[in-house]
Amino acid sequence: MADSSVLGWILCSLITLVALCAAVFKRKNRKGISVPVNTVLTSNGECGSTDASHADVIIVGAGVAGSALAYTLGKDGRRVHVIERDLTEPDRIVGELLQPGGYLKLMELGLEDCVEEIDAQKVFGYALFKDGKHTRLSYPLEKFHSDVSGRSFHNGRFIQRMREKSASLPNVHLEQGTVTSLLEEKGIIGGVQYKTTDGQELTAFAPLTIVCDGCFSNLRRSLCNPKVDVPSYFVGLVLENCHLPYSNHGHVILADPSPILFYPISSTEVRCLVDVPGQRVPSIANGEMANYLKTVVAPQVPPEIYDSFVAAVDKGNIRTMPNRGMPAAPHPTPGALLMGDAFNMRHPLTGGGMTVALSDIVVLRNLLRPLHDLNDAPTLCKYLESFYTLRKPVASTINTLAGALYKVFCASPDQARKEMRQACFDYLSLGGVFSTGPIALLSGLNPCPLSLVLHFFAVAIYGVGRLLVPFPSPKRIWIGARLISGASGIIFPIIKAEGVRQMFFPGMVPAYYRAPPLVK
Repeated sequence: MADSSVLGWILCSLITLVALCAAVFKRKNRKGISVPVNTVLTSNGECGSTDASHADVIIVGAGVAGSALAYTLGKDGRRVHVIERDLTEPDRIVGELLQPGGYLKLMELGLEDCVEEIDAQKVFGYALFKDGKHTRLSYPLEKFHSDVSGRSFHNGRFIQRMREKSASLPNVHLEQGTVTSLLEEKGIIGGVQYKTTDGQELTAFAPLTIVCDGCFSNLRRSLCNPKVDVPSYFVGLVLENCHLPYSNHGHVILADPSPILFYPISSTEVRCLVDVPGQRVPSIANGEMANYLKTVVAPQVPPEIYDSFVAAVDKGNIRTMPNRGMPAAPHPTPGALLMGDAFNMRHPLTGGGMTVALSDIVVLRNLLRPLHDLNDAPTLCKYLESFYTLRKPVASTINTLAGALYKVFCASPDQARKEMRQACFDYLSLGGVFSTGPIALLSGLNPCPLSLVLHFFAVAIYGVGRLLVPFPSPKRIWIGARLISGASGIIFPIIKAEGVRQMFFPGMVPAYYRAPPLVK
């Protein structure tokens, strides 16, 4: 009995001694300055860090582009510090429709589960309405997995899901704060200065800073030549318990003076976006907007939607947002890069913004993957110049189509523009390659600039043919000539802004062939 007691006492003493040693060792690790940065093993076996002060990349902004980029780089083993002005759920009236091409990029990045559990709706195409006629344009999804389609959702729910997923990686540090400036020394960006929620002014350093702070970016002026155009405003409404004429489709009404959009954002809600051309919109406060929506817009919506539309106007939750366009015109800057709407914008009519951003992230990820060291900023900057050319097939196709379609879809008193608008509707209504070709471009499934130009001028020629058959008259010939001239005036300035050589002849751009820097 005594032997058992002695043995038990010895065992308890040993266990206590081991526990004390472990506690002391753990405390020493926490306090010791010379202890290496905590490392983590990522999904591909590379090492990253959980310490924000030792970041490889700083990302300014955690919207769609910033959150997706943080997860992508974090998964590749980069130590990422994300600084976002407001981490609460955003409430926006755009960024709610992800095209199938964008969903494919989401899958490529491993983020497809972010459209789950947010009541996202599958979208299989568009319905186009004009003067009481309508046609359905389906996405060409036959060659893809059954899960591939467009997705529509509440923008804020989607962003929160991506933020949660990026923050789940131990080497991604997500912080709320407002970046006030980029830190520059000898022409190289070395980090950012930012203000925390409690008012502290802090600095963060990293070899690469990526600015993704959205369409209202206050940092892009030092990194690009921003030429922002605001051709119109969107007036946003939410229709409740509304049954669209074509379920799981976006609806575009070619109204006067400009298009109206409807698409589901949940199982019970439909988003309506009314385009109002010009630099100002009717006042919401004095009831001018509600009157405009009821008297000008409501009579032009399909009968199936009319009651829900009027009820949404009466409910009063009317919001507006400027539709911005901005060609990508970067100043390659060592240590910094622009992404998302801070870098490049197009009219949101075609819902292509997220597709472009996610495609850009895939391009950047592939460029950065071979690099283990980002500290040589000038060499890295030279190498990443290829990014601006490699992104062009997708970005320039979607940007050009958005700008051209918006101008074609807007009503005009000019007879040639009227004919072009009608020709576009009739061309898409032909079906076959005449509808699948343009819809494949719009959806991001076939990002081919040459195909876009061919279809655009095919519409113009089709419009001229309608004018000249059966009996061409001098007046009709003149209208046809002006139609071709007007079509050229629409698309060529957009192509020029995108860059003719980068868009159609990327192989002629020296940066296209840049190889990863050699490891010293």
